[in-house]
Amino acid sequence: AVIDDDGAATYTFDLAWELPGLADRLAFMLQGTTLLHTGSIATMLAPGAEAVLAAVEHAHPAATISFDPNCRPSIITDVDYARRQAEKFVILADVVKASDEDLEWLYPGVDVLESARRWLSLGGSEGPGMVVVTRGGAGPWGITAAGEAAFEAPRVEVADTVGAGDSFMAALLSGIVDRGLDGAQNRQDLRGLPAEGLAELLAHASRAAAITVSRPGANPPTRAELNALPGE
Repeated sequence: AVIDDDGAATYTFDLAWELPGLADRLAFMLQGTTLLHTGSIATMLAPGAEAVLAAVEHAHPAATISFDPNCRPSIITDVDYARRQAEKFVILADVVKASDEDLEWLYPGVDVLESARRWLSLGGSEGPGMVVVTRGGAGPWGITAAGEAAFEAPRVEVADTVGAGDSFMAALLSGIVDRGLDGAQNRQDLRGLPAEGLAELLAHASRAAAITVSRPGANPPTRAELNALPGE
């Protein structure tokens, strides 16, 4: 990663993505799983992406599925292909988190919140239950079937942005688990989470990301650090 003067990171990659034999191990690996998260190049770089899709399909009847496209245009250069892949996973997901940059790249010229609302409608009643958009300093916005919410990002001195999105995602999922909303049996409760509950999740995840960007490197907060903050 290269860090610019504002602390933003630019990444360069040289990699291949294959998962030989994964299909034979899925039943063992996913036994008892109540939440499966995936995203980024794992879901878009062939041939491994198809194995990841199979894993999501295997886990879906029992587990909450979480997806973050975390697009890498320097690796996946075909935006039409990336869009198709993203939508495959959105339809299977219960929780989707995307940055405004992700949505602007996937759907150029379309308002990012409108793109998020469209994602919520993909798959109808079998599609995602929650879609969240991170917007840097503007703070996150989210939507469920029961309402929309936003949270103003905490103001901190930024060391760099490495790991901010991952910290946000981890804290969002942690909040969902803490509320007993993980697992396929809780799918409708997650879908029906009201705006006030969604706002609490966004606030929790935003505070985690704020701690991460306030110190160098991918250095997310511990649960104890988060619990010590006002409002937690």
